[in-house]
Amino acid sequence: MKQYVEASLAEASRALAALQRDEATLDAIAAAGELLVRTFEQGGRVFSCGNGGSMCDAMHFAEELTGRYRQDRAALPAVAISDAGHLTCVGNDYGYEFVFSRYLEAHMRAGDCLVALSTSGSSKNVLRAARTAVDAGASVIALTGKREAELGDIATLHVCTPAGRFADRVQELHIKTLHILIEMVERRMFPDNYRACG
Repeated sequence: MKQYVEASLAEASRALAALQRDEATLDAIAAAGELLVRTFEQGGRVFSCGNGGSMCDAMHFAEELTGRYRQDRAALPAVAISDAGHLTCVGNDYGYEFVFSRYLEAHMRAGDCLVALSTSGSSKNVLRAARTAVDAGASVIALTGKREAELGDIATLHVCTPAGRFADRVQELHIKTLHILIEMVERRMFPDNYRACG
């Protein structure tokens, strides 16, 4: 079994190395960090959404902002669209395609930001959420694994992390990207937390 462990880690390492060499994607991640800082500094809120593992990543991203990442600091207004009552109500009454957009219709305002995760970039409910956000005057950061993704065409910023044939490697790069975004926000808004880090 050890050979499978080694092969999996080697594949993940190659995916991360490819991301490190991709200047366009690194620029997009940096721009997304700037956009999140502007959103918070101007009193906006950040929403996040995704399906399956991407929902788990969306929830993790939001709780690191409302809770803490590395050290104590003020809470930041972030919400993952993951409330079971809302999701099952809207899924039952309107259809699964509307579970995220309906929430944004109720809560999103101009100046807010949506972080939309979809490894394929074509999930219908995430696409509808992104369009709803744009219609509300909010910005959209899309995290996908395909450069030609429809979600990227809708988004204000498209962060694409292609990583092979399967979604698991893409999701691994997505969580890395989300952690980087949180760190960038903290470095700009809470610089004292990073004085000793350089």
